[in-house]
Amino acid sequence: MSRHAALLPILLALSVSAQANDDVAVLIKRQSQEFSDASASGDAKVLARYLDDRVLFMNEGGDMPTKKEIVDGAQPPANGMKNQLTQENFKVEVHGNVAVTSFTDVSTLQFHGQTVHAKYLSTEVWLREASGWKMISSQTMAAQDDPPETTLSVWALDEYVGTYQAGDFTYRIERSGDGLNGTAQGSKPVVLKAELRDVFFTPGAPRIRRIFQRDEHGKIIGFASRREGHDIVFKRVG
Repeated sequence: MSRHAALLPILLALSVSAQANDDVAVLIKRQSQEFSDASASGDAKVLARYLDDRVLFMNEGGDMPTKKEIVDGAQPPANGMKNQLTQENFKVEVHGNVAVTSFTDVSTLQFHGQTVHAKYLSTEVWLREASGWKMISSQTMAAQDDPPETTLSVWALDEYVGTYQAGDFTYRIERSGDGLNGTAQGSKPVVLKAELRDVFFTPGAPRIRRIFQRDEHGKIIGFASRREGHDIVFKRVG
C-alpha cells in the first residue's frame, strides 16, 4: 500500500468529522436563536425543551435562576410592549459532545409607542444528550452605551474647573472651548461630557460617572468617581 493510499482513510475521517461539526454548528445556532426568541416572547415550552435540568444560568442582572424558575417565570410581554432579540456575531466551537457559543443579542423593545435598543453579550454551553442538544450553561452581560449628552453653558462649565485630590492622587479639570477635559495624574486628558447637571461621563467609558458634590451655598467641593455603584471620592483643592 502506498503512503497516499494509507492516508486516504484518515483524510476521509477528518472530512466526515468536519462536516459533522458544521452540521452541529448550524443546529446549535438555530436552537440558540429559538431560545432567544422564546426569552423575548415568554414561550415557556421552548425554554423548557432546550434547558438542561441542571443548567447554570446567569442573566444580565447577575441573577442565577434554576430551570424551574426560568420556565415558571416566562410570560408574554405586557400590553403595549413587544421585545425582539436578534443574534449577531454568532460564533460556535464544537468539542465532541459539547458546543460553546458567543454572540450579541440585539434587543428591540417597543414600549407604548417608543422604541428602545439594547445589546447583550452572551456565551452558552450546549451538551449532546440522549434527547438532543441541551443548554447546560449560559452567561449574559449588558453592553453599556454612552448616555445622551446635555449641553451646559460655558458659565456652568467653568464651575467645574479646578484641581481635585483623592489622597495623594490628583485630577485636574480644565475647560477646552465649549467643553471640559479631565486629566488624571500622569495621564493624557480625556473629554468630559455632561449627562445631567453635576453628572459627567467620558465617551467610550460609560461604566464610569463623575458626580459632583456641592456645599450648602451651591459651591462645588468635590466629586465621586462612580463605577458599578462604588465611589472613589475626590475633594476640591484648588
